[in-house]
Amino acid sequence: MYRAAIPQIGAATAWRAAARGFLAKNVPPDQILWGDDSASPDLFGADAAKPPSGQVKVPRSFISMADKVVWHRDPSRFARLYAFLWRLRSDRVHMQDRGDADLSVLRRMEKNVSRCQHKMKAFVRFREIGEPDAARRSFAAWFEPSHHTVEPTADFFVRRFADMDWRILTPDVSAIFEGGKLRFEPGQPRPELPDDASEQLWVTYFRNIFNPARLKVQAMQSEMPKKYWKNMPEAAAIPDLIANAPARAREMAEAAPTLPPLRAERIQANLPEANPHWQAPGGDLPSAISACTRCPLHKPATQAVAGEGPKSAELMFVGEQPGDHEDLVGRPFVGPAGQLFDLLMAEAGLKREEAFVTNAVKHFKFLPRGRKRLHQKPSQDEIATCNPWLHAEIAQVQPRLIVAMGASAAQALLGSGKAITDRRGRVEWRADGLPVLITLHPSFLLRLSDAAAVKQARADMLADLRRAADWIAG
Repeated sequence: MYRAAIPQIGAATAWRAAARGFLAKNVPPDQILWGDDSASPDLFGADAAKPPSGQVKVPRSFISMADKVVWHRDPSRFARLYAFLWRLRSDRVHMQDRGDADLSVLRRMEKNVSRCQHKMKAFVRFREIGEPDAARRSFAAWFEPSHHTVEPTADFFVRRFADMDWRILTPDVSAIFEGGKLRFEPGQPRPELPDDASEQLWVTYFRNIFNPARLKVQAMQSEMPKKYWKNMPEAAAIPDLIANAPARAREMAEAAPTLPPLRAERIQANLPEANPHWQAPGGDLPSAISACTRCPLHKPATQAVAGEGPKSAELMFVGEQPGDHEDLVGRPFVGPAGQLFDLLMAEAGLKREEAFVTNAVKHFKFLPRGRKRLHQKPSQDEIATCNPWLHAEIAQVQPRLIVAMGASAAQALLGSGKAITDRRGRVEWRADGLPVLITLHPSFLLRLSDAAAVKQARADMLADLRRAADWIAG
């Protein structure tokens, strides 16, 4: 039995060297006890002699992922990485298998570390500690990251603040940049930092850019968690800004012009989407969608197709638009793509009758060819024009998770429908705080002709549906 103690400082390099050596010696994962250098020796584990170096080829995507995961706070991170690396020796396809349980855990760790790095870049607040007549100004900041992200994020601060000396102090590892050179030292207790004369100016600026009319407390706390507030000078103003937001919003509304310019009236008359919010009772929504004439798509279509499902559904699926079958029947996802969708849902352990299913566009867009109607992709303008109906359905159902199936759904929900094959399997967040899981549209599978491509796409979409099921179950 081997014991590998990875130091907190230089963990990425140390883990990579140890893993390379163990692979060269053909040591299986269950023969290694991984830990950091602060852990006490295991009763049954002995420190191994330094393993010999070896040439091990692995996918670049694994290296990129490992360089993130090693900084996670989970004590099992080193063992999980090595166990997955052991599997990669004989089977390279694992890096592409989003349904792989081990890879899913590592990807989640990778995302957590990236998010922690983003928070560090956004929420570190320096205070000046140097002498006024010093050759270089000197600053210090106290930060409490969720993971060990000081070392991998320090280069960002080096590039941004290269003309001054600074130190970022944390309970685990501290980054010190003096005289143009960066070094890392063990963590320390929170120091007493002096007040900074520029903080009051920054708080004044923060108060003035705060828009009470656009306040969404849940979304704000998602991007700026409360755990960071105590080290941010502007955070002291947040409770007051939130408490007074309704009154300030009313004052802004009362101070606005009472009559819009003539050009605004003309625009509103010509563009029904200028009023993007559904304001009538929720029970009238399907009837309003059926009567919609916001865009020319209503003219050739048989009928508008509203979403269906329980109004208390925790899971909402959004597709592109009704197809030929849906246009005739008046229900979403009842054609060939809908039948495949039902099969994948059942295989993923989901029940369609418990989900709310709808489309980004409510009318069928097609090109007549004799007796056939050929599907046409809706334009961005048509998606934007139909967005009020989708937003009204979301507001009515209030799901815990939305699954965007295809580019048009991603465009309607997140503002971008690009690079769907790269983004699929990921959860992205709307401005209102709702999570959106991106996946393929079932019709994409039906259009594929290559058997291998169909098999892979089906596996990808099934993995995404299972992730949605896990999200709701959790």
